[in-house]
Amino acid sequence: MSTNHPTSTPPIADPPAPAVRAPLLSLDEALDRLTQAVQPFGAAQAQRVSTFDALGRVLAEDVRSAVDVPPADNTSMDGYAMRCTDVPAIGATLPVSQRIPAGVAGAPLVPGTAARIFTGAQVPAGADAVVMQEQCAAVSDATASGSVRIDAVPQPGQWIRRRGEDVRAGSVVLSTGTRLTPQALGLAASVGAATLSVSRRPRVALFSTGDELVMPGEPLKPGAIYNSNRFTLRALVQALGCECTDFGIVPDRLDATRDALRRAALDHDLIVTSGGVSVGEEDHIKPAVEAEGHVDLWQMAIKPGKPLAFGQVRRDGPSTPGHAYFLGLPGNPVSSFITFLLVVRPVLLHLQGVVDWQPRSLPLRADFDWPKPDKRREFLRVRRNAAGGLDLFANQSSGVLTSAVWGDGVIDNPPGQAIRVGDTVSYLAFSELLS
Repeated sequence: MSTNHPTSTPPIADPPAPAVRAPLLSLDEALDRLTQAVQPFGAAQAQRVSTFDALGRVLAEDVRSAVDVPPADNTSMDGYAMRCTDVPAIGATLPVSQRIPAGVAGAPLVPGTAARIFTGAQVPAGADAVVMQEQCAAVSDATASGSVRIDAVPQPGQWIRRRGEDVRAGSVVLSTGTRLTPQALGLAASVGAATLSVSRRPRVALFSTGDELVMPGEPLKPGAIYNSNRFTLRALVQALGCECTDFGIVPDRLDATRDALRRAALDHDLIVTSGGVSVGEEDHIKPAVEAEGHVDLWQMAIKPGKPLAFGQVRRDGPSTPGHAYFLGLPGNPVSSFITFLLVVRPVLLHLQGVVDWQPRSLPLRADFDWPKPDKRREFLRVRRNAAGGLDLFANQSSGVLTSAVWGDGVIDNPPGQAIRVGDTVSYLAFSELLS
């Protein structure tokens, strides 16, 4: 007698759980990570340069004044130096006892006289006021220097710039980490600083990836586009005062990308690329950097921009051990441009020891509606109008580079924030983002 058993059926396997995506990084979180990972050059890599040649450089040590500025009391007007007690009323007449041009130290003022004096000249001892020449009238008399009628009653200290009123000897006039502007160079010169200790310039290697890219002047074959990012990014690097080496367009091959990374790492502090930071079959940046160092792919909660790669590439040269930092930007031209301003600029300034690298925004009026905001933080291309408000470029696509030329800045719009005509928004000027 046989017993029939039902055929057993293997259990159905549960479908694999979908991969959990890491949450998008905020821009502030990404910048915090970058500035913690990137080490500034420090005083050991400082250079001493002529103050004439220091525009755009970053101070590696404080500038202290060796002198009082001004070094002595001097006049801010052409006129006559005198004692107030000698001119009790309008119309008093005083003999002119001396003439003091700028660069000449006069004799102590004889009581009861005036000294003809010119802007910037040292006020003679004993004088306590200067009356501008428009309020005086020369009077001819028998004396060699003549006399002067004073048509205003002077007040003690008028038109006199006091010794040290601008700068006191020994005080710090420019602090470590200051990026030197034309006016900062003038201030350094005014306290006698002929040379300045500055951080060395960052050395930046730049290349683009993509078989579709061709250079202007070459035939534009089907499927090809001109490489605008190469020009934009190179100019941005140079505008920030960095040394830039352009490695050109790298073919979409893993071996070519690895070779470009090795060559770029040898003599550079930072490698910046555009394109190829996604995970498609033709996106070789991530595996190439992983093979030559290490890389993290971040998704930032900004628009335009989102994908960003950060890592390090080993140096193989015996004379330059260590690594070069790596930043991979998205390929769309506006995304690449905006991401450079928001991310690469802070890194380059941080390398040089700049502390105050955060751009300053202005509250301005929106003269447009933006009814459908993105869930990400948006940077909308705008420009200021004659009425003091902001106009919006109609097409905010990340591929429309004309928006970045038409505009003079961006609105930093919080996630999910609709904008209506008349709203106050946060405006970031391109000039601020390049300073």
